[in-house]
Amino acid sequence: MQRLPVITAFGGFNPAGRSSFHRGYRRLVLDKLGAAERTDVLSDLAALMGLRRGAEAAGPLDAALEQQVLNGTLVRELEKRFYDYRSCHYHQPAELSNGDGFTFEMAARQLPEPLPEDWQVESLGDGRVRVRCSGLSVMLDSYREISVASAGQLPTGFEPGEEYNSRFHPRGLQLAILGASDAVQSLGIDWETVVAAAGPEKISVYASSAMSQLDPYGNGGLLQSRLRGNRVSSKQLALGLTSMPADFVNAYVLGSVGTTGAVAGACATYLYNLRAAVEDIRSGRARVAVVGAAEAPLVPEVVDGYTTMGALANLDGLRKLFPGEIDYRRASRPFGENCGFTLGEGTQWTILMDDALALELGATIHGAVANVFVNADGTKKSISAPGPGNYLTVARAMAEARAIVGEESLRRRSFVQAHGSSTPQNRVTESAIFDRLAGAFGIERWPVCAVKAYLGHTVSAASGDQLITSLGIFSRGILPGITTIDRLADDVHHGNLDISLEHTEREPESLDVAFLNSKGFGGNNATATVLAPHVAERMLAKRHGAAALTDYRKRNEAASEQSAAYDSRASRGELNAIYRFGEGLVDESAIEISSAEMTLPGYPSVTLPDTNPFDDMT
Repeated sequence: MQRLPVITAFGGFNPAGRSSFHRGYRRLVLDKLGAAERTDVLSDLAALMGLRRGAEAAGPLDAALEQQVLNGTLVRELEKRFYDYRSCHYHQPAELSNGDGFTFEMAARQLPEPLPEDWQVESLGDGRVRVRCSGLSVMLDSYREISVASAGQLPTGFEPGEEYNSRFHPRGLQLAILGASDAVQSLGIDWETVVAAAGPEKISVYASSAMSQLDPYGNGGLLQSRLRGNRVSSKQLALGLTSMPADFVNAYVLGSVGTTGAVAGACATYLYNLRAAVEDIRSGRARVAVVGAAEAPLVPEVVDGYTTMGALANLDGLRKLFPGEIDYRRASRPFGENCGFTLGEGTQWTILMDDALALELGATIHGAVANVFVNADGTKKSISAPGPGNYLTVARAMAEARAIVGEESLRRRSFVQAHGSSTPQNRVTESAIFDRLAGAFGIERWPVCAVKAYLGHTVSAASGDQLITSLGIFSRGILPGITTIDRLADDVHHGNLDISLEHTEREPESLDVAFLNSKGFGGNNATATVLAPHVAERMLAKRHGAAALTDYRKRNEAASEQSAAYDSRASRGELNAIYRFGEGLVDESAIEISSAEMTLPGYPSVTLPDTNPFDDMT
């Protein structure tokens, strides 16, 4: 009997705002919400953006403030808080020469080592020297336009580093702290209670970034320091590692001594980490698994790299799509006429438990992850080109979902979260996969969503965006349409698909399964099968019985009340991020050890293995 990994909490931040309690999702479908719900979404965002705080946070916004909130969310023109794309600093190399040579003065401590052969140096005293030389190789400060002007940015005014003592932390790790904290507080159960029930050795954390931390506080500063005349700091190398989102959350949010890992798979990174978590819970290796990703790629060097590859929607391409004034909010255009993807920043986190533990603790069940399938592409002509592996991942996910929920649910009660990167190649290849497999499985109008239209491509966190949006769809029943395009591109395959250009409302319980699809550079293909909460509860009732579900619902009341209290505080701008730097350090000399168990101060005892897993072989 395999355990079912159920989703008991989720949180994070992206261009739509805070993820917990479906708030970011509701920003995507704002136009379909009633007046009260719309006001609630906008007032929460206004608080997050620092426009209203405390007791003044609730209530309707005036027209000007509402427009300010709308303009400061989702994909939009790049803000100068990152860099000025119109005039971005760089160094222009130059060779200076003069027939009579050069003479100049400088501080003696600034002399290069070794001195160039043609330099003649004369001391002037007071630490100054005069230099004569025949020519100079120099780097001149210069500025030029970066041809990419749109991005999915955190809401304007929201700076994650201001929410806790984040000194010297790269932006990606600031995001990780806040995102994981949001998920943990939305759980509605004290983390110490979870650890006591599961056991400290039965908790897994799987999280990473795909590209490491590339701003000046991480690998960006590390690699630039010598050429910029700076010193490498003691933190840049360590904080630049792709494993740091998991490491930070283990150390400063959870205080976990359980299993940890950081799986990287380009754009499929979140699903790769989710797969590790699902396997842990299904096999019984873990009873709780925290899954996350954090990416902050809005730095000039990353944009330069993707631009040189021809992957991003640049100004020339957008001018062709918008002959008059460029509409930066519609730069990300999955399955329409497009010219490249749009980078975004964000972090997403989910907390999974095995079904029995979730019932025992009364944790809210938002859905379940049945499985995550991963396949490579085989022989490739280009590392960035798509290949056949995604056919396998989608087909395997569909076939297993059919076995779990039945033919009818697959055909009429499922939907797809497309990778939908907004490149000309993706719109053809991914739509062909969905269309052909829908036909093979007898699906006539398979709903396809593509949330990158609103959020941009958050790289490692991209499939986390898909997952969080799917949980919102299960709760609210509104499938986000691709509203950034006017029509599907002519080369999109859609004979068996329903790629809607407007939001579509369904009864929440009419949707049973979501498929999350990701296609990463290098042949990193992954597809996850996510079950709706009503499907998960039906499965739990069959395994544990109706009486157990009744008792569970009573226990869930306290968790729901505690999580709602957090949501209320957060909506006033009081995120109260969990950051336990240096708190609760374990005194290693106080560890109690025997051959049967080990007890760390402050943690429940850990029973050591005493069975032979290879009994039939030894």
